[in-house]
Amino acid sequence: MATNPFKTVPSAWIERFAPLVRSGGAVLDLACGGGRHSRLFLDRGHPVTALDRDIAQAHLADGAEMIEADLENGSPWPLAGRRFAAVVVANYLWRPLFPQLLDSLDAGGVLLYETFALGNEAFGRPRNPDHLLERGELLRLTPGLHVVAYQDGIEGKHKVVQRICAVNGPGPVELP
Repeated sequence: MATNPFKTVPSAWIERFAPLVRSGGAVLDLACGGGRHSRLFLDRGHPVTALDRDIAQAHLADGAEMIEADLENGSPWPLAGRRFAAVVVANYLWRPLFPQLLDSLDAGGVLLYETFALGNEAFGRPRNPDHLLERGELLRLTPGLHVVAYQDGIEGKHKVVQRICAVNGPGPVELP
């Protein structure tokens, strides 16, 4: 059985902006799945906290702090009081988490977020509008952050996405 490259290869968006993360700064990989972004940041020398509701699917070498938590069941945020140089989220959307995500960013911390947007239902999953961002929604969900880059639209012929790279603090930021 062939390996799905989208599950193992880091997102080009997240890889592009990874150099903006402070050298050696702690990274939170939220809804880490198989750990592709955790591995990216571990390889770059960052301490990584990988969080998912089923951490067993994360195939990580030694070095990552792994936390198993269901973020959608009303339990308290498992990382209260902790701060990160970067928060990374790919292909996951639970809107009630945004205040905790923003509070988790250090001064100068980088939010790297990408997920599916309305219109994606024409291409496949997810189809539920609760799991799809509305046009411009990532911009509205990240007030007070300095937006370094943002995309909203159809990618290729197979998905509709929104992506943001934003910094907790004033700009300008030198683009990689």
